[in-house]
Amino acid sequence: MILTFDFSSSVPLYMQLRNQIVIGIAEGKLQPGEKLPTIRALADESGINMMTVSKAYQILKQEGYIVTDRRSGASVAVKDKVRIPDDTLRELRLRISELRISGMTKEDIKALCEKLYEEGDR
Repeated sequence: MILTFDFSSSVPLYMQLRNQIVIGIAEGKLQPGEKLPTIRALADESGINMMTVSKAYQILKQEGYIVTDRRSGASVAVKDKVRIPDDTLRELRLRISELRISGMTKEDIKALCEKLYEEGDR
């Protein structure tokens, strides 16, 4: 999985990393049980600070997307379902509200969600 960072974005680098790993898991680019790079290796490879990588890994662990072990490092969690964070639900509600205000119908929003969901299957 190739990670890309937008250093001029208002989205913090740790969230960009977190988001790309979540998308990688959802799209099957990262498989359950697959080992992730060490914090040091990922920081060196991507050109971001080790503390930034550590923060992203901590968030992913709290959300249940990864598991960590002192000896074997971090790996993708082997789970059927992950608890959806409240922040994600609030953000989704906001985005749906914005789409409704822009004039999209319920059917338009469903079709857009279907399209985006299918893009993750590629």
